[in-house]
Amino acid sequence: MPRASTGPSRRNGIPAYQRIQASILKQIETGQLKPGEAVDSERELAKIHKVSLMTARHALTVLEREGMVQRRRGAGTFVAPPKIHFNKLMSFTEQMGGRSLTAYSKVLSFTVLDNEPDIAARLALAPGARLIKLERLRLGGDEPFALETCYLSAEDFPGLTRSSVANGSLFSILERNYGIQFSYADEEVDATSADPDTAHLLQVARGQSLLRIRQIIYSTKAKAVIYVLGLYRSDRHNLLIRRFR
Repeated sequence: MPRASTGPSRRNGIPAYQRIQASILKQIETGQLKPGEAVDSERELAKIHKVSLMTARHALTVLEREGMVQRRRGAGTFVAPPKIHFNKLMSFTEQMGGRSLTAYSKVLSFTVLDNEPDIAARLALAPGARLIKLERLRLGGDEPFALETCYLSAEDFPGLTRSSVANGSLFSILERNYGIQFSYADEEVDATSADPDTAHLLQVARGQSLLRIRQIIYSTKAKAVIYVLGLYRSDRHNLLIRRFR
C-alpha cells in the first residue's frame, strides 16, 4: 500500500500541494465546482492524492489566502464567490476572464462636459477642457461587481460614442483605435457606504461598505489618459498589498 507523503513531495518537479490546488482550480474553472459548493475535505484530498493531511491542509490554506475558497469552522471548505484582485493593471474584461466569468457593462450615461475643472486637472488638461463622462455598471456573469465613472479627453478621443463603449472593453478600444499603450495607474483607496441609488444598482443593502478607488491611468508616454471613480462591492474585491522594509 503506498505511503502518504509527509513532506513537500514532487511529481515532475511539481510540489504535491500545488497539484492539489491545480486539481481544485480546474474543477472551479470548468464549472464542476460552483460558488458555495463544498470542496473535498483535507482527509479526502490526502487520500485522493496520496499525501499527508498537512500537505492537503497547506493546499487549502493557500487557496483560501488567494480568495478561491472559504473555510468554515465545523462545516468544511467551500468555493468562494468570485473576487477581483487589484494587483495588476487590467481592464474589467481581463479581470473577469481571469475568474472564468463573462464581463458585461451596462452604460448608464455618456455625456460631454466642460465644467469639471478638478477632474480636468487630474488629467493635466485646461480647466474648461471638454471631457467625456462615461458611467457604467460592471457585471460578471449576471452579478453586479462595480459602479465606475470614467473621464477622458473628448479632444483626444474623437469618435468615441456610447454605442462603441457599450459593446466592448474601453481599454481595448483605446488601444486598437487610438494607439494607446497603458502602463500604470496611481490610485487613492478608501471606504464609503452605499447610498440608495448605488445600493440598488449593486444589489446590496443601503449603507453597506464599499471600496472606493480614485484612479488615474497613464500611457507608456506618462500621459494621464483616464480618470476613474469606482465604487466596488467589498465582498467581491480584494486589495492585496506587499510592503518592504
